[in-house]
Amino acid sequence: VIIFCFYSVTTDCLHLREECINAGNGCESVWNVVEDACNISVLGNRCKAEDTVGCNRIIQVLADKYPEFKNCVCTTDDICSITALLGKQCGINKENISMETKLQWGLSALSKQGKSCLDVNRECIEDEVCNKQLSLYLKVCSVNKKCNVEGCQAAIRFFYRNMPFEVAQMMIFCDCIQRDESCHRAKELLHGKPCAVTVVPPPSCLNVIHMCEENESCRKKYTTFRSKCWRHVTKKCYNDKACLETLIKDDMPCSANADCKAAYISNWDTMLHMECTCQNLPLVEQPLCELFHHMLHSKSCFSDLRETKTLIYIKSLLYVCYHCFSKINSCGFFKIQIKAKIGHTVFFLWFGEKIIIVVNQ
Repeated sequence: VIIFCFYSVTTDCLHLREECINAGNGCESVWNVVEDACNISVLGNRCKAEDTVGCNRIIQVLADKYPEFKNCVCTTDDICSITALLGKQCGINKENISMETKLQWGLSALSKQGKSCLDVNRECIEDEVCNKQLSLYLKVCSVNKKCNVEGCQAAIRFFYRNMPFEVAQMMIFCDCIQRDESCHRAKELLHGKPCAVTVVPPPSCLNVIHMCEENESCRKKYTTFRSKCWRHVTKKCYNDKACLETLIKDDMPCSANADCKAAYISNWDTMLHMECTCQNLPLVEQPLCELFHHMLHSKSCFSDLRETKTLIYIKSLLYVCYHCFSKINSCGFFKIQIKAKIGHTVFFLWFGEKIIIVVNQ
């Protein structure tokens, strides 16, 4: 545990804090997360941050989102740098931060295997390390109060940045069978719905891209996402609208590697995570809009993870159908069409006490 103080607070920085709290633009929500993460009950008092890594990172989010705070914090690099909040000098070593992160998550019992969102949510709640991070995130993105989209996006950034990549990947790519309502509710909690994702009415995907390109932080993440996941698009067309309109989404290869997944996860704290639509657009704009929708929201890019989900669905079906199979005394044949997103046909063949599974893709 690192103990640090907030002192030598300038009038300007205190004034910024007051403006932030009263601005009504989402800054207050981010500040509330800062106070929770850093245990700042009264500014100027000595405080002990139990989670110094999380504290540092959420303050960096504050400075990135509201640049006026950069004069009050140290931002010499991306990762430490910010224990200077409101007057404290910089001085946390990167190696110490990296080690502390490993120690924190080393205490976590979360597995890294693909599971349903309900299983992932339950494990996170039961895990002390994950629960602590999740509670801060849900406090801002709660559906029980008026949603602040920017505050929720900042909380999502804080939540997913402050965990190992394997854990973030497990949470973001979890899924549910179609009729499992409890699982879908858990998925919405983990994925920031409806606060940071669902806007009524939904914007067009073209508008989402345009808004992103006007925001420096979002534009950088979108550029990285395209270069890591959709190299064919970047190499062939870059930003040439006429060229992009000639592309057919089914012929667009996706790299689907670890860098691509990391870039996709990085998009989650931006407007690119919002649900968007191509309905009600002029016919001439439909192809480009559908291309952007495919790039932003299609899970086809992550085929290996879809295979993991297929196994989850099969296990669920086996659990339900085993009693039926056990009554078959001789060779039997059973066929089920999975009524879910994967759309595969699963054949169950019963031979004595053995079940052979064949998935037709």
